[in-house]
Amino acid sequence: MQSQDVAPRPRPASAAVPGPEVGVEQAEAALVEHYPRLVRLAYLVLPPSLGRNRRVLTAHALTQRSLPRGRASGDTAVLPAQKSAARDRDGDPGYAYVRLRVLRAALEAGRPLTFRSWPTRAQLPPLLPQVWGLRLFPRSGGADELALDQRLSALSAPARAAHVLRGLEKLADADVRGMLAAAGEADPAAALAEADTVAGPGGAGGADVLSTSPEFDPCSLQARPTDLMRRRQHLKAAVAAVAAVAVCGALLGMPGDGWGPDGAAAPPYARNPAAQAALQPGKLTLVPAAAWESSARTDFSVWPARGELTGDKGLLRRALAVWARPGGSVQVSATPGTPSGAPPGPPQLLYAGVVDQSRVVLMYDGLRIARYAEAKDGTRGAALDFARVDGATTADADTVVLGRSDGNVRYLTAPWVRTAAVRDLLKAPGADGATELTRSADGVTEPFASPALQSGGCRSWNVLELTDRTGTRLSTDLGELTPARLTAGRPAAPRDASAADWSPLACSLADVRGQGVRSVNSWRYARQPLPDASGTADWLCTRTQTWRGGGPRVLAQFHAPGQRYGAVVAKAENASACGSKDPHVLAGVLWKSVKGGWYLLAAGSGDTASVRATGGVSGSAEGNLLAVRAEQGAKAGLKGTLEGGREITGLR
Repeated sequence: MQSQDVAPRPRPASAAVPGPEVGVEQAEAALVEHYPRLVRLAYLVLPPSLGRNRRVLTAHALTQRSLPRGRASGDTAVLPAQKSAARDRDGDPGYAYVRLRVLRAALEAGRPLTFRSWPTRAQLPPLLPQVWGLRLFPRSGGADELALDQRLSALSAPARAAHVLRGLEKLADADVRGMLAAAGEADPAAALAEADTVAGPGGAGGADVLSTSPEFDPCSLQARPTDLMRRRQHLKAAVAAVAAVAVCGALLGMPGDGWGPDGAAAPPYARNPAAQAALQPGKLTLVPAAAWESSARTDFSVWPARGELTGDKGLLRRALAVWARPGGSVQVSATPGTPSGAPPGPPQLLYAGVVDQSRVVLMYDGLRIARYAEAKDGTRGAALDFARVDGATTADADTVVLGRSDGNVRYLTAPWVRTAAVRDLLKAPGADGATELTRSADGVTEPFASPALQSGGCRSWNVLELTDRTGTRLSTDLGELTPARLTAGRPAAPRDASAADWSPLACSLADVRGQGVRSVNSWRYARQPLPDASGTADWLCTRTQTWRGGGPRVLAQFHAPGQRYGAVVAKAENASACGSKDPHVLAGVLWKSVKGGWYLLAAGSGDTASVRATGGVSGSAEGNLLAVRAEQGAKAGLKGTLEGGREITGLR
């Protein structure tokens, strides 16, 4: 629970915000200056099962590959906001950028190989650096270092990363969550909870052990020879393998129906009829323009193929090839819980055209939306993005993001959308309403400011307002291919939200950016008369629903009279509260009345029979509302009893 005196300001994002421009030279300078620390970070996050020799070489390789690729001048990185790291490093955006790249690569290298997708570059043994005939490993530490290494080896890679960021980088838990989320981890909170099983940041003196011990220093090494007899046998086998590869390469390079150049795609790894069919532009599924009008389903499966480049076979072939096997220069991203492997068969083409300064292709394989983008003048800087959309309804399939640039976003709308408009939820009541968006004949909207791209404070929050023959819906850009739908009402029967439903809550959406959110519901679960004739307050609960089903975030917000925005007073991760299966919620706040008195206020959902406070504040009340005198800064717990006798605890 949090104390409240004055009206709270909208909360900025705490996980990841667009950072300053980071030039290649700036990133290189940070890499050179902090190279030992970055290599130590990679070494500690990598799984100990690799063995000390490969772990050392992999740590150096990942660190050396952390510079931006294919950027002539600068790169606008998405950097977690960090407030507790060492001042000299934290003030350097170049260091923050390369540190995030190293962390992401080390986590990726620790993921197990599967048969469902090709291995990424980080999961393979490094090409460089290589040391032939020698085994390299750090100097041995003492008993404390050995014990700490054993404890770290028992953790998962995200938990190990959370532990190392706490101990080595001195980051607070909120900053660690931001770093892990920016590195692509689906559940940073679970990683922190697992890291808590190791006492402190390394136990007694653990932070110093991580920072100074030679046991974890991959830049101070010892060398020993490898197995000399086995080396001779391996050399003979390698010569035979090289000869075989040369013969196969010559055969594959001969004229015929072999693999052709595919731009940003990586070299092929396999040839089979199913894989070749999935890469043929002529086999793409093309839905007729009017199919949605007579179809029993109204989702992405009935979107027609649109755009002026749907006949560009070269572009479509490159998009399919990159989807199947993206090269090292391709920027690949996926919402949490979304696989990024090749399509199981020929996908459906949704769009191919020019968007701003890029050629964009949108495809759908029944499970995912894939967006391929390349520069208009070549394939340099190609990007491939995935979003999970299985089980999408009409409301979920209204629109897809086509592109973002200069802080703006463009959408491609469904063929059944009649009008599109943009509305700022933070505009004062009585201000201008929604502004109609111009759309092309293909359904492409004009650009408008995206809340997912704004930096600094929450100064505005634009939502997309779409109308079709069934009604009007609001959705908002949270940094993914599909926007999140905004709903309101009781969890068992949510309805499409209005701007008034979300106006006091809009800035809280910043907390769930980039989490694979499908929808967010807002529900006013209680109204409370305030002590000292201070008016009536509203208690609201917001709950996210993700495409993967799990990982919802629940926020309880307190909206006092005269306040424009609600204040987040409690939150929970992976909680059932405030949902359709468990629509109960209980939360509290320390509040100062108009007469200067401090109170503990608490409210439960309507079927709460009684509420009681424990800890630093004592008190109880029949019904779902509680107001008890308290001291400023008091700490208290909350327990409630439902009408059926079940006990619940307050969100924290």
